[in-house]
Amino acid sequence: MQQRSKVHTLILVSIVCGLLLVSALFAGCTSSTPQSTATAAATAAPVAPAAPASVVVATTVAPAATSAGAVPTSTPKPVYTYSEGNVVAYTAASLSGVSPKLAEGFEEMYPGHKVVFNLAGTQAIKTQIQQGAYADVFISASNKYTTELTDGGYFVTGTVKPLTSNYVIVILPADNPANIKSLADLAKPGVKIAMADKSVPVGAATAGVMEKMAKSSEYGTAWNTAVYDNVVTYETAEPAVAGKVQLGEVDAGFVYESTYTAGGDKYQSVSIAKSLNYLQTYSIGILKESTSKGAAADFENFMLSENGQQILKNYGFRPL
Repeated sequence: MQQRSKVHTLILVSIVCGLLLVSALFAGCTSSTPQSTATAAATAAPVAPAAPASVVVATTVAPAATSAGAVPTSTPKPVYTYSEGNVVAYTAASLSGVSPKLAEGFEEMYPGHKVVFNLAGTQAIKTQIQQGAYADVFISASNKYTTELTDGGYFVTGTVKPLTSNYVIVILPADNPANIKSLADLAKPGVKIAMADKSVPVGAATAGVMEKMAKSSEYGTAWNTAVYDNVVTYETAEPAVAGKVQLGEVDAGFVYESTYTAGGDKYQSVSIAKSLNYLQTYSIGILKESTSKGAAADFENFMLSENGQQILKNYGFRPL
């Protein structure tokens, strides 16, 4: 009996040990599955699909974090070069109407070349150049400012040339509310007139016209004084005078003939006889600081060519 008890005890111990071993193995197997899954989730990185080779994406990249003392790199500023065929033309504002056609004609004559116009009053673009603004070409509506830059040594020697010319004209709103029929009507009480400031080429030209008319037997000093009394604004750019007229803020404005021609049906006009008018001469020159002197020379050649001159003529400019 004692021997049987020992055997039974051994059998029970063996069974218990076996059960413990199976339980441990089962626990180990069930715990390994989530551990493996977690590791895979932590290490697997999503891969973005590659963009097609034909697509070019422009992006702005924020500078990466750098360690102490490290110097981040920067993108160099773009530089205009002859190989790119880019021309930056600082141009009198009175060429605003014709500038798109000039750009189109230049690119047709010189495929691959492009011109960008900075259009403002000649006195303003002259000052910008003196203050270091980059430009390849300068187009002035007044020899006064071209001479000033020439004396300052800003141009490539021999590149400054006369370009075109322009007369002064009086424009009226399309509906002409003041019923202006002649230059004499500009002196009527209550007429509102816009002129350009004398610092602007068209303003100086207008002053020249007024001086001639004051000395004429047809108009005289009384007419001159009455017209100046009717001036309600002096603008710093010729397109600003035209804008006042187009919007009906004034009854008349003194501008160049080219502005009236470019305006189409936006205005009516009253012409000024050549004997009393002021012929404004434009000039063009290549700047020493240009990094695209070859393309700049091509642009100047285009402007002086038959094609360029015809475009200017179509927009009311007069050949020299």
